Amino acid sequence: MVEVRTEVRPAWPFRLPGGGADGVLRRRGGVRERLLHVEGAPAVVRVAQPASDRVVIGAWASDAGVGGEAIARMRFALGVDDDLRPFYERFRSDPLIGASVRARPWLRVTRRPDPFEALAWAICEQLIDFDRAVEIERRIVVRVGRRCPDTGLRDLPAAATLAAMAPARLQSFDLAGSRAITLRRAAREVAAGRADLFAADHERAWRRLRAIPGIGSWTIAMLALQGQGRYDVVPAGDLGFLKLVGHLTTGDPRARVTEPEAAAFFAPYGSWRGLAAAHALGAASSALGPLALAA
Repeated sequence: MVEVRTEVRPAWPFRLPGGGADGVLRRRGGVRERLLHVEGAPAVVRVAQPASDRVVIGAWASDAGVGGEAIARMRFALGVDDDLRPFYERFRSDPLIGASVRARPWLRVTRRPDPFEALAWAICEQLIDFDRAVEIERRIVVRVGRRCPDTGLRDLPAAATLAAMAPARLQSFDLAGSRAITLRRAAREVAAGRADLFAADHERAWRRLRAIPGIGSWTIAMLALQGQGRYDVVPAGDLGFLKLVGHLTTGDPRARVTEPEAAAFFAPYGSWRGLAAAHALGAASSALGPLALAA
């Protein structure tokens, strides 16, 4: 195994995230570690932040090329290179999110190092509560995911693995039948290269995926925001946003708006609407409680 290591000076205040709910990102003290695959080749990546302005990332892989790409993907997932100063300067006095922006300048959107992860989990999370979705995702990771025999770390199954899987097998993980079919069809598009999620032309892959029954605007928005780093996209159909905007616009905590109305609410934030929505939802959860927005 070859070790590749790099030290990053974050472009903006940064804090390491906690562990992942699906069990893939593991937290050990001050270190975050996970198993990644680059074109099928495994790499173990570990990240530490010994100082507020210093992040160290190491990768262990079969060759330096795989290790370097694994580090690049982890840097993207963490958002460690994102310069959020323009966002901060523009919205630090915003009446809705200004207090959150000033209090949490380090806040970033949660991302995945492989965009297919964001797509697969978005399909799993359609129309069900988050806790149940996490249980399904954990079953998929444990039963058909990839595992490092040396560290015990696990990764999601490859798109090709899910593409070859019978819907009944996916249903055995408690995934609804229609979503099992949708997940397999999406995995086939990705595995065959017809939907290239790493390509710079995101919209082309989105159009291909939108042709699959069961993939709508919310799923594509989650892929864009969490898998492709698109700060200009908001998953406006999320129940949390429908309730948040309903409460903010009517004063009634029980009110809900439509998806187009939620999207229009965040439109003034322009290319930063995805990050602005994260601040708005986080601030509201602190004030109202997460269960109030999720109920």
